This record gives sequence, C-alpha cells and structure tokens, in this order.
Amino acid sequence: MQVTAQNVRSELIQKIEEISGQKVLGCYQCGKCSAGCPMGNMMDLLPHEIMRLLQLGVPEEAAESITIWLCASCQTCASRCPRNMDMAKVMEAVRATILRKGTPYLNVTQLSPEVLARAPQQALVSGCRKFTF
Repeated sequence: MQVTAQNVRSELIQKIEEISGQKVLGCYQCGKCSAGCPMGNMMDLLPHEIMRLLQLGVPEEAAESITIWLCASCQTCASRCPRNMDMAKVMEAVRATILRKGTPYLNVTQLSPEVLARAPQQALVSGCRKFTF
C-alpha cells in the first residue's frame, strides 16, 4: 500500500498537525534533525523516527516513546531542517494529545540516575515545563 495523506489521516495525526502547525508528510527523512539533536543519545527513537511513525499512520507508537518527553525543545532540529519542519512543535503536540487524554506519562522519578546525571540542564528544565501542560 502506498502511503498517502488520505490513508494516514487518522484523527490523532490530524490533531497533532493542528496543534503543531506542521504537516507530517512534509518531512523527507534526511535525518538532519536527529544528527544534531543534543538529546539524541538518550532517546529510544530519534526525532526523524518519531516523524516516520506519524507518517506511517501509527501515532500511538510515537506516543509510547520516551523521546517525546526527552525533547529539550532547543530548536536545533528546526534550524537544521531543509524542509523547515519544526520537530519540537511536533513533539509538543504529541505530548499534548497524551496529556489531554489523561494518559499517564513519564515521571521524572522513573528516569535512571545515569540519565539524570548526563541530561543537559536545559532538557531537565524543559521536562518540568512539559508536566504542567
């Protein structure tokens, strides 16, 4: 089956696009967002992989990733993207859809001491902001 906008237009993806203002099919998977991500080495899926899951119409898998909670919203991805995609906005939108449903999310106390010791301060501050959405 060919992936088109019509066959990945789930209600959740439409909501993510509405919140973020980004079109998920606009990403052509160059990987520059992931290559420059300062949190990439701590993520279970890289930013371009999150986008690919959305493109394939499986936003639930993206929502289960720790990546959406570790995104520091530093805009490095947006500054590197040749398509002017803003992955930080997409990550925020995926988090928002989860929090609006009341679904449990990552708790800071569940992060390993290694992650807490190695995570940049900006990521930890950004993480605290995410829990007050």
